[in-house]
Amino acid sequence: MKIHEYQGKELLKKFGVVVPRGMFCPTVDDAVKAAETLGGKVWVVKAQIHAGGRGKGGGVKVAKSLDEVRQYASQILGMQLVTHQTGPAGQKVRRLLVEEGADIRKEYYVAALTDRASQKVAMMASSEGGMDIEEVAHKTPEKILKVFIDPADGLTDAQATELATGIGVPAESVAKAVATFKGLYQCYMETDASLAEINPLILEGNGDIKALDAKFNFDSNSLYRQPEIVAYRDLDEEDPDELEASKFDLSYISLDGNIGCLVNGAGLAMATMDTIKLFGAEPANFLDVGGGATTEKVTEAFQIMLRNPKVKGILVNIFGGIMRCDTIATGVVAAARETHLSVPLVVRMKGTNEDIGKKILSESGLPIITADSMAEAATKIVAAVS
Repeated sequence: MKIHEYQGKELLKKFGVVVPRGMFCPTVDDAVKAAETLGGKVWVVKAQIHAGGRGKGGGVKVAKSLDEVRQYASQILGMQLVTHQTGPAGQKVRRLLVEEGADIRKEYYVAALTDRASQKVAMMASSEGGMDIEEVAHKTPEKILKVFIDPADGLTDAQATELATGIGVPAESVAKAVATFKGLYQCYMETDASLAEINPLILEGNGDIKALDAKFNFDSNSLYRQPEIVAYRDLDEEDPDELEASKFDLSYISLDGNIGCLVNGAGLAMATMDTIKLFGAEPANFLDVGGGATTEKVTEAFQIMLRNPKVKGILVNIFGGIMRCDTIATGVVAAARETHLSVPLVVRMKGTNEDIGKKILSESGLPIITADSMAEAATKIVAAVS
């Protein structure tokens, strides 16, 4: 789960991280009122979407008068903002953040994230803030410093100081940077975040250290104990089909291809998509029905896939372990009838009650194409949609 920048800054502030004064604004008039309330002579009008690269896409503007605040707010609010993270379709801007201006002397980068290899928390920092960290990692990896934190001990003063001095924070501001890093780490841990990123973290002219941006991802498995985080959820920022799938306990992610995939198990689903690509086509989705699929779930899965106008065929690939092949076959037949399926359907199933499942498919009277191997299934569905 992701949240907006202004929400991330609310969290950071609770853990002692200094952030600019700012106000969430759902309308243009609210943006102007926010600037008046904040006072000063410079304000920053920021689009609030769940994607990076907003500045490059025209979603962040510096205003030097109230008239400019109104002008920029009018331009940004409602725009279809396209960044390197939104894809070509972009994301509609429905919320704004208006902040006071900042006296930026230097920009840094810092983030806390889960490192599965070490089973610790990695905190990484760089002197190259404000840039895509992937670009820094590729071109100048030596400019990214890391410390690995044992959750039992927490981030130590020595580790935080190592990061601060390593990225070039002036001596007189190191203590403030250390406090910021420790606040970020505490926020990361107590909110069950999987990523907590500040980019840029700035050094101001007066020596203050301030979070100019905030990006958070949260572990969805922990949301049951994070009601405050759940309350931040913005459904407008999420794919409507993915939302619908979640109601039926389906793991669904939209992709750009034309072959719908219905599979049980995340690993098999990934392998199925790879096989489709290997045979020259592109998957339209990732869809894992899990080990407890019912006829209702399979039907809903078909309906979700078929709502995508790009889908020209469907591949069902099932390994019958906990999930029995006859149960899936019954669901597939029911779903095909209920949705009046008009695109090619290839089904490959192996495992528990495989023969019964195949018999159900063959006796259905529906034009279902069967296959015995993943390669055969991929070949047949690619040929059917070509």
